[in-house]
Amino acid sequence: MNVDKFIAAAIVEARKGLSEGGIPIGSVLVRGSAIVGRGHNRRVQEGNPMKHAEIDCLINAGRIGTYRDTVLYSTLMPCYLCAGAVVQFRIPKVIVGESETFGGAAQFMKNKGVEVIDLRNAKCIEMMKEFIRARPDLWYEDIGES
Repeated sequence: MNVDKFIAAAIVEARKGLSEGGIPIGSVLVRGSAIVGRGHNRRVQEGNPMKHAEIDCLINAGRIGTYRDTVLYSTLMPCYLCAGAVVQFRIPKVIVGESETFGGAAQFMKNKGVEVIDLRNAKCIEMMKEFIRARPDLWYEDIGES
């Protein structure tokens, strides 16, 4: 499994979201060595509060049967909404770019048996810090603190 390749794909998704005027969070779902779904936060673009990156990724993956042999990559630690989807579909491992700017629901997932790996990726951290400085209004809306 090539962690760098998959987190890079999630970063591409995050940058796509930012270029669309949205929040730069990206996600990919991996089975074996293949990406089976990808997505990015589309809350702003679609006016849909549920369109977090991980949810968009799972929607785009479609019905793939079991998720028990997949890994979810995200540029940012999933929130409780997205962590709930991870637990619901029994995704066994989540690898994130960072949790420095947002702690998310790491402990919730761990308590439910999900392996959570935080890469502390400098690109992910800087991308979110830059976005938070530039658009605090969107950021605090996204995390429910507006």
